[in-house]
Amino acid sequence: MPTSIASDPDRLLPAETRTRSIARELLERVDNLPIISPHGHVDPSLLAEDTPFPDPATLLVSPDHYVTRLIHASGVPLDQLRVGGTTEVEPRQVWRRFCEAWPLFDGTASAYWLRSALTHVFGLTEELSASNADATFDTINARLAEPGFRPRNLFKDFNIEVLATTDDPMDELSAHAKLAEDGSFSGKVIPTFRPDSYVKIETPGWAGRVQRLISAAGDGKTGYEGYIRALENRRRHFIEHGAVSTDHGARSPFTCKLTTAEATRIFERALAGDADAADRDVFEGHMMYQMARMSTEDGLVMTIHPGIYRNHHPDTFERFGGDSGHDIPVPVSFTEGLRPLLADFGTAEGFHLVLFTVDETVYSRELAPLAGFYPSVYIGAPWWFLDAPDAMLRFRASVTETAGFSRSSGFIDDTRAFCSIPARHDASRRIEAAFLSRLVAEGRVSDERAHELIVDIVDAAPRRVFKL
Repeated sequence: MPTSIASDPDRLLPAETRTRSIARELLERVDNLPIISPHGHVDPSLLAEDTPFPDPATLLVSPDHYVTRLIHASGVPLDQLRVGGTTEVEPRQVWRRFCEAWPLFDGTASAYWLRSALTHVFGLTEELSASNADATFDTINARLAEPGFRPRNLFKDFNIEVLATTDDPMDELSAHAKLAEDGSFSGKVIPTFRPDSYVKIETPGWAGRVQRLISAAGDGKTGYEGYIRALENRRRHFIEHGAVSTDHGARSPFTCKLTTAEATRIFERALAGDADAADRDVFEGHMMYQMARMSTEDGLVMTIHPGIYRNHHPDTFERFGGDSGHDIPVPVSFTEGLRPLLADFGTAEGFHLVLFTVDETVYSRELAPLAGFYPSVYIGAPWWFLDAPDAMLRFRASVTETAGFSRSSGFIDDTRAFCSIPARHDASRRIEAAFLSRLVAEGRVSDERAHELIVDIVDAAPRRVFKL
């Protein structure tokens, strides 16, 4: 059985000998720095309760839409992978399906993360295959039963210093409070305010959700006024529990500034179920503007993740729900869309706006120039379909010549897969070392400066941008 290539100490580093040598030294400079994870989707109760992980399939396959979507594309129904909580097949059978499909992942970022986790977390030394599916399932299952593989122990072993979660505005954040009060847990787990389902009026259940929000946090006010007050109050609740940022999965970067009367009219139509598509777009754009206004007042960093057509396949969404692998990128334009927001807040002292994209065409054309002028704007790390080695290298090449290194966010892992966190950060550090090593070899950056830059990129940038 072939040995896993995740054991190669030079993985992802340049092939050319001299440049690789430079990259090795740069990587060594940051290899042992703590992980700062300011944006991700790990369930905080995982750490608060510290319950053992389930079986390998439930941990590594079924919830990971990077994995299940590609297996599904080969003809395997999603229910055979236990997507969306389906239980028609046993976890061992899901793992067999995954191992049979393992060759499909050659060349993908998923293969890198999974190999790294399997090798460096679970100690597997062989490549997965159909023939060793049961043996690898049993090996991982046995490891998961060991006390050292409980979530809190792994949090410490992974050298995570800060882990941000993503949370509903009405969440009482009891898991975060429990962790903060537990003297035996030395890590820092912080919530992130994610108001999408309260802002996007087409979201199923929007009206009822908003009414509950107003009743709970509107200070007795009603209608649009109570809605705005409730959002402001819930943001303060998050700040009291350690939050440093808000997250917005916007349809597009479009923003606009409505009068209170205009916003009230659309809001009332939406509550009555009479809002149309134009109302939907204008209201979401207005609320993006309002969220920026709130950030200038309460200090929360604002992150925008636009440009995804959510739930592209209706039947899959109906059967398996969201995050089941069929969210597809679409083109976006930041320059015009953000102009109303940046006109009023782009130079506001203390405001941080982090812009993410899955549309590579805007890196050099829009994001780097915007971040190269507005003090508030930072370029978010390659995200989702772009958090892959070659795409991360293209990102650095696209934005650095215009905006330098200081205007980027630092790496974000954006993952629900807790055990993949160290692998994702390791990949990013290797890519940054590879990029900087080329600049050193070409005489564009001094070796001494490159050593300073990689520490800033890996450690200081996320602290600076996310106010940690």
